[in-house]
Amino acid sequence: MKQFETAESITLDDLNQKNKKYQKSDLHKVTRHALANNTIASVANNLDNAKENNFTFSIDIKTMTAPNQKASGRCWIFAACNVLREMIGKELGIKNFELSQSYVAFYDRLEKINYLLESIIDFVEAEHDERTLYFLLENGIGDGGQWDMFVNIIKKYGICPKQAMPETFQSSNTGQSNMLINFEIRKFAGKAQKLYKEKGIEAVRKEKEQLLDRFYTLLLDCYGVPVEKFDFEYRDKDDNYQIIKDLTPKSFFEKFIGSKIDDYVSIINAPTKDKPFYHIFTISYLGNVLEGKPITHLNVPMNRFIELTINQLKDGEVCWFGCDCSRYSDRPGAIWDDKSWDYATPWGLDYAISKEDGLDYKASVMNHAMVISGVDLKDDKPIKWKIENSWGTDGPFAGYHVMSNSWFEKYTYQVVINKKYLNKKELKVLEEDLIVLKPWDPMGTLA
Repeated sequence: MKQFETAESITLDDLNQKNKKYQKSDLHKVTRHALANNTIASVANNLDNAKENNFTFSIDIKTMTAPNQKASGRCWIFAACNVLREMIGKELGIKNFELSQSYVAFYDRLEKINYLLESIIDFVEAEHDERTLYFLLENGIGDGGQWDMFVNIIKKYGICPKQAMPETFQSSNTGQSNMLINFEIRKFAGKAQKLYKEKGIEAVRKEKEQLLDRFYTLLLDCYGVPVEKFDFEYRDKDDNYQIIKDLTPKSFFEKFIGSKIDDYVSIINAPTKDKPFYHIFTISYLGNVLEGKPITHLNVPMNRFIELTINQLKDGEVCWFGCDCSRYSDRPGAIWDDKSWDYATPWGLDYAISKEDGLDYKASVMNHAMVISGVDLKDDKPIKWKIENSWGTDGPFAGYHVMSNSWFEKYTYQVVINKKYLNKKELKVLEEDLIVLKPWDPMGTLA
């Protein structure tokens, strides 16, 4: 078939008929007037369901103050640090503190750079538009990540309190440094292919090491020199001063987290034909630490996904999760609820799609990570969820949010669960060989 062989053009007669029909509609007259001075979302906002989104939960874990990732895409690091600080805070009786997201981000970016440079070298003999290479270069280095990437960083480099390595302007505003890094990486890709043809792989590797040195210097300038030794000072729940001396990031990690981090696994709900439930998956060319654990996802049905999350919350433990936060978002009101928006009445656009089609046709994908810290159950069924975000303490709930269960089922894709909540069947699946998905699979997107 030739391109557009059966296509139909827009005709002036068609437009004339459509316009006459439109002019007769009082609904669209009112809608047009409203949109002249308001956003589409505000006009479509439906408050009929507002009473269901109150900030009261039958299971409500008391957690610390919501942090602020500012102008960076480090939500996954902030969310993961929030999970770990609750563990540490509970052990030491600390009411409020933060782990250094900047420390984790420094090493994550360094490892991502090395991972991408090595991936490019894998394709040094390929055409410049080979699909995987093109995909890797198009995505480049960013701030986003996944749970297993966080685990790989802290197991290799440790963690530390924020007081030991605080934020800088650059750690909180990463756009310019990302732009510089990605430009140089793409330039390297072209240079590497030419060098390989002219001088061989050793010349490519020498160029890579020189570039990695320059990137390391840039990161040091942006984040500061990573802390090597520190004292941890804090006040306990009784306001008594405490200090733990002569710690390193690795010893701090081993002292308070250690092997417990290996008890957590990524559970996903991806109801697509290429990902049958109760199998475990990884994604080609997704990662940060080359020698680290592969990014793995155990796919389960939504009813089991919800059950595992609630079981962990019932034991007083929060959950890291990934979702598509761009859908039905009321950021000023701190609510995610698909029933609070009506695009169908004025325009016939129901803005609804099955979760399967949303993933398969790029209508929805995970793009943000947060922490679930509560749930409201009615007759043992979830009605709404309490969410700890990393956008600061503004808003009606001081940086926390309400998420309806309807929204949760449609737009939540990943939750991190302790293995002790898995059944025998699920634990056995974890021992199976990983099914490798393509680099552009939606489950490989970064929060």
